[in-house]
Amino acid sequence: MQDKGLTHFDKDGRPRMVDVSEKPPTQREAEAEARVRMARTTRQLVEDRALAKGDVTTVAELAGIMAAKRTADLIPLCHPLPLTKVHVTSGWLPQEDENTAVLQIRARIRTTYSTGVEMEALTACSIAALTVYDMCKAVDREMTIECIRLLEKSGGQSGEFRRLD
Repeated sequence: MQDKGLTHFDKDGRPRMVDVSEKPPTQREAEAEARVRMARTTRQLVEDRALAKGDVTTVAELAGIMAAKRTADLIPLCHPLPLTKVHVTSGWLPQEDENTAVLQIRARIRTTYSTGVEMEALTACSIAALTVYDMCKAVDREMTIECIRLLEKSGGQSGEFRRLD
């Protein structure tokens, strides 16, 4: 793969938004994930919807959708994109041990545009994970947000990328 350098800087090292006006719009899609590790007792509270702040997973998924739509306001030099699909889901991973639980959050984002939606997918997962943390922090001070990563993307000039675990 040819090194194109840092595309968000001009020849003088000043920040710039990449010009995508010459790129044809194509369908582009990206999927990302984040994980929130918490105590098993916190998982039970989340599942029972017994936390004072409400239904944690539903609120987190909604926060992720809202965040994807605002990515250009949050990440410098990102293009505002016309998103055609934003789907955020959460689910529990198999238990690694009897004391902890891991909530996996996934976001799948789609657009037909001249640039990709990786940042929107990553932002959706990040904000959804932060929402879980915020809603559960009063009962679980040991929670961690882990493994925010791009799982796959498709479309555009670079074609398809799939990360294998």
